[in-house]
Amino acid sequence: IGEYNHKTGMVSKPTVVFDKEGIDDPHDNPSVLIDDKGYLWVFISGRGSIRSGYKYRSIKPFNIDEFSQITEEEMTYPQPWNLTYGLFHFFTKYTGIRQLYFETSTDGTSWSEDKMLAAIPVNQGEKSGHYQTSNAFNDKVVATFFNRHPNGIVDRRTDLYYIQSGDFGKTWTTANNIELQLPVNEQSSPARVVDYASQSKNVYLKDMGFDSDGHPACLYIRSYGHEPGPRSAPYEWCITKWDGVDWSTSVVCTSDHNYDMGSLYISEDEWHIVGPTEEGPQAWGVGGEIAIWQSKDRGETWIKAQTITRNSQLSHSYVRRPVDFKDPFCFFWSDGDSHAFSKSELYFGNFKGEIWRLPY
Repeated sequence: IGEYNHKTGMVSKPTVVFDKEGIDDPHDNPSVLIDDKGYLWVFISGRGSIRSGYKYRSIKPFNIDEFSQITEEEMTYPQPWNLTYGLFHFFTKYTGIRQLYFETSTDGTSWSEDKMLAAIPVNQGEKSGHYQTSNAFNDKVVATFFNRHPNGIVDRRTDLYYIQSGDFGKTWTTANNIELQLPVNEQSSPARVVDYASQSKNVYLKDMGFDSDGHPACLYIRSYGHEPGPRSAPYEWCITKWDGVDWSTSVVCTSDHNYDMGSLYISEDEWHIVGPTEEGPQAWGVGGEIAIWQSKDRGETWIKAQTITRNSQLSHSYVRRPVDFKDPFCFFWSDGDSHAFSKSELYFGNFKGEIWRLPY
């Protein structure tokens, strides 16, 4: 973990919080959270029951020098949020095939039992599985969009679901306030937003956000399959949003891989997407050149505002949005060869199109 000083323009020498000693599986990538007192939390993903997950907290507020271990547990894909009530944590356990869970804590030390959020089989007795992307609104409402894996087959990920909670996970509803019982376990649940299975389309979740009214929107790529290359094309970047009455979906652009990863930015006047939508050096591979897309009608139509990387030797991808971001650290990402093991470097940038590469 490292830090950037806005006053000096310098970055710190990184601190090693935890070393998994030779594990190079991206399933083990961590998430970072800063609580109300300034303590830094690192939620380190595990890999099912094969490798443990961990929670670490900084010894001092706003300081990366030292961390202490808080828990060791089974958790994958950690998505923690700092709420008015305390810490809320979405994550995955391999109790079926990637089933969704959450836990809560008012102090960060004592945590609730793991509560299952979703487990949708196609038929009774079949396995289930899910991926999700989550967010929080006004530090009170937590929400998640998720898909499902028919019979646990991750390559067939499809459909789009949405649920939310405004009382720290005690009750859950749809966007139009239909109360749901957990876990969500029906394919045709009221939580389903789009039936993509009937269209034979896959869904790859990227990000979600809320407008000023608390209405959710989801960014994802849809395609005709998991195989890379033209066979699964088109790879459409889509926005599905709730307007208070209905759900609607619009297409932003296309790219050339399901795992092209970008983030959604929603403000009162404009919406933006930052991601590797432009063709890169490795055709039909993950990533490409980074572009900023803009919408002035709340996500209905989009134009490409600018391309911020060009003539790259390696592909850029996994553009992430920091919580409560501040210029110039508006988004960050990495690069690498899409088809072979390679050097990878970290970058961050702003909406003026300025980018910085961190020391290697």
